Amino acid sequence: MLLAEDDRAIRNALERALTLEGYQVTAVADGVEALAQAHRTPPDVLVLDVMMPGIDGLQVCRVLRAEGDRTPILMLTALVETQDRIAGLDAGADDYVVKPFDVEEVFARLRALLRRTSEANGAPVDVPKQPQAPETSDRLIEAAGLRMDPQARRAWRGGRELELTRTEFELLELLVRNAGIVLDHSTIYDRIWGYDFGPGSKNLAVYVGYLRRKLDEPGVPPLIHTVRGVGYVLRED
Repeated sequence: MLLAEDDRAIRNALERALTLEGYQVTAVADGVEALAQAHRTPPDVLVLDVMMPGIDGLQVCRVLRAEGDRTPILMLTALVETQDRIAGLDAGADDYVVKPFDVEEVFARLRALLRRTSEANGAPVDVPKQPQAPETSDRLIEAAGLRMDPQARRAWRGGRELELTRTEFELLELLVRNAGIVLDHSTIYDRIWGYDFGPGSKNLAVYVGYLRRKLDEPGVPPLIHTVRGVGYVLRED
């Protein structure tokens, strides 16, 4: 694991906690060191602070994703606004934890990221894009005008291919497989993150909002609907 955090106290405390949890941790103090270390010895997972001098966590994330590096990335951020969280997802992060955080939450999110990565190892994740979606395939799942190929990790709305992060893809796949069924927050958290972060967490709402931005089209009813106080459902109205 690679940990990048410029606050020495937080870095040392988190490094100790992660080491006691059984992780092999390489800790660095800024984005420049993080990139150098990631290139030198690719880690299984990265934990990046957003606000670092020089190259910040978002820039590190963008560089790695531009290079085709799909290593799971957990962002640490003191920024709590939704737009700040979306910026992290835009950069290619898989998840985030807001400071001040409970170290048990960090552990839970890391376990979920690594479990999802391990489960995906048996199937090709980075498949070269073809110019058009396949006409038919036994492995495709379809609902509400959406088509998904879980093995190739590709998805389309009509003839438009969707560019989705790993978490977005898994969330959409869960909704498509349960089209027309209202999934409550706890069920979604358990299936996607492997842990229910409680009613105060905004994590799911942020990902649903980001997914909607990629799915929705002008003049066409939205596909993901909020059932207030319960959860979300995928359906065509």
